[in-house]
Amino acid sequence: MHLTAAIPKAPPLAGAFRFFALDVETANRQRSSICQIGIAGVRPDNSIETWSTYVDPLTEDWSCTRIHGITARTVVGAPVFPDVLPLLSGMLNGFTVYQHSHFDKGAVNSACGLAGITPPDWKWMDSLIVARRAWPELRGNGGHGLGNLKTYLGLNFEHHDAEEDARAAAEVVLHAERRRAD
Repeated sequence: MHLTAAIPKAPPLAGAFRFFALDVETANRQRSSICQIGIAGVRPDNSIETWSTYVDPLTEDWSCTRIHGITARTVVGAPVFPDVLPLLSGMLNGFTVYQHSHFDKGAVNSACGLAGITPPDWKWMDSLIVARRAWPELRGNGGHGLGNLKTYLGLNFEHHDAEEDARAAAEVVLHAERRRAD
């Protein structure tokens, strides 16, 4: 895990990538309350590199701590979302960005709205839709959520950690690509 509280001067994931996956965790039910962002980059050889940062959502409501364990104390000294977005755009612009369900794009757009900045024009795709197409047999049998796919595909990750969930979303896409190739 490459968690950082300070903003690097250059994008931490640079070079040749096929696509990225992004996941966020929020402090509370407000989508704009992003407290962690995780990125997984898939290289041309299908190896995966990850990066994440805590984000200070500037909130007193930490009602989602029970889900991910992130607290106000965890994000002390972390950057605020408007300071992280340019770094993310430096990594993600021009690439397909997978999320697992529509939540992450909505959270990024909500955080942009709260900050009064234009949402990024990333090419969003959904690994949940990819999973539904690749494994239709899971419909009604535990579903296509990351937790169930973790078991079904034999993935090893810590659910509700943004960096780990981003890696899992990338792995879902890679597994689906291999399944289509068979």
